[in-house]
Amino acid sequence: MEALHLIAIFLFSYLLLKLFFLAPKAKHKAKLPPSPPSLPIIGHLHLLKKPLHHSISLLAARYGPILYLRLGYRPTLVISSPQLVEECFTTNDVALANRPNFPSVKELSNNYSNLIFSNYGPSWRHLRKTVTVQILSNHRLLLSTSARNYEARYLVHRLFVGSAADKSAFNKVNIKVIAFEFVLNIVMGMIAGKRYYGEEAKDWEEARRFRQMIEEFFALAPGSTLMDFFPWLRLVDSISSHRRLKLLVKKRNEFSQRLIDEIRKGIDAQKKKTMIGDLLGLQDREPGGYNDDLIRSLSLILLQAGTESSSNTIEWAMSHLLNNPHVLAKAQHEIQMVVGRERLVEESDVPSLPYLQAIINETLRLHPAAPLNVPHESAAECIIGGYKIPIGTTLLINIYAIHRDPSIWKDPTEFKPERFENGKAEGMWLLPFGMGRRKCPGEGLALKMIALALGTLIQCFEWERIGAKEVDMTESSGIVVPKAVRLDTMYRPRPDMIPLLSGL
Repeated sequence: MEALHLIAIFLFSYLLLKLFFLAPKAKHKAKLPPSPPSLPIIGHLHLLKKPLHHSISLLAARYGPILYLRLGYRPTLVISSPQLVEECFTTNDVALANRPNFPSVKELSNNYSNLIFSNYGPSWRHLRKTVTVQILSNHRLLLSTSARNYEARYLVHRLFVGSAADKSAFNKVNIKVIAFEFVLNIVMGMIAGKRYYGEEAKDWEEARRFRQMIEEFFALAPGSTLMDFFPWLRLVDSISSHRRLKLLVKKRNEFSQRLIDEIRKGIDAQKKKTMIGDLLGLQDREPGGYNDDLIRSLSLILLQAGTESSSNTIEWAMSHLLNNPHVLAKAQHEIQMVVGRERLVEESDVPSLPYLQAIINETLRLHPAAPLNVPHESAAECIIGGYKIPIGTTLLINIYAIHRDPSIWKDPTEFKPERFENGKAEGMWLLPFGMGRRKCPGEGLALKMIALALGTLIQCFEWERIGAKEVDMTESSGIVVPKAVRLDTMYRPRPDMIPLLSGL
């Protein structure tokens, strides 16, 4: 069977290569950006290793800040310069506002119809307006402040209760686990009014299934399967990825539809407190504009993108704090001076905690959730850096390289939150949430959740590494990049915070 796969790959690839690549090559050669030597059929895929953003950055360092690659049948442009990024998302923002039609995305996005993967146009603008006005506007986020503060209190209460009877003893905890549960409770509460973790929480089995769906989603995310670079592999159903995608889509749709049906059956007061309830109210008035497909799509996007990226950032930040105890001590001192010991950090305190914000910015600089951004695609021929970029070219913004460019950042690989203190201009090229009209609309919510989690963990507990070695900062692979080794660490309540924690 594997031999059949290889024969099919070769025949189809050779035909398409002959028809689409060899003929126009001479025509565009002088106008395209620099490109490494390529191989027949596979193009430059042989140059890419995991993690992908590392390979891409090495190529950019060798061939320059604008780089043309051919990944299978996909022409791909890689941008690793702030000035060129600005050119992409100012002059050429509309021309580059589409998304690549990856075959894997077709299954996961209901035929490219969701907010992240739909092409620029009326449907996308309707989705974007729904999210920015009805779900994630500043007013909406303000209304849910108390729920996020509640989850922060529960987080530290749970850690305090779970610590040893001798409060001077250290206890072990996995940061990724508690961060994910904290974020999921917040996002699920906003969407459907449910809590999966907590003393009064229910549906533990549903939470487990959702976690499995998250892992499967990122395993099959765009660019992770050969089918995305050789679409004809669907004819031989390469390594069963197409079947896996269909099964995952079925599970996700059933999961999100259950959330909708539960809210639909609830009383009016319950409906008004959730995102799904608000959208069902709009559905009653405009059935064509807010059908169940749209509500399912938005629910899944917020749950999948919001939970994994924010919990990863919390884990990366805590890893850096453990490797830099002086930074942790400075953050604890700031919180003590601003908030004190009589109450917990609240969301409203964050603007008065500039060093905490600097820690978050520095974490996002070194570990942007999507180091190559979500891919764009050119809907029209455009000029970038003096080069002519053809229609249908996939665009990757190399955020990882820009965030570590020594011409922009002093000591770029070192963790130095001080570079963001006092409004320093060095942070002007911080792009963890993208740029332009397709910039991530969840930035405000993500920053609030990350700041609140870190603030309460720093305020309430002392933290130590397990053993003498520094925390392993190796990155894993994926569209949203996690740590290769999850963070297990030791904690104990800070002595001056025990009276407050005991009363929670």
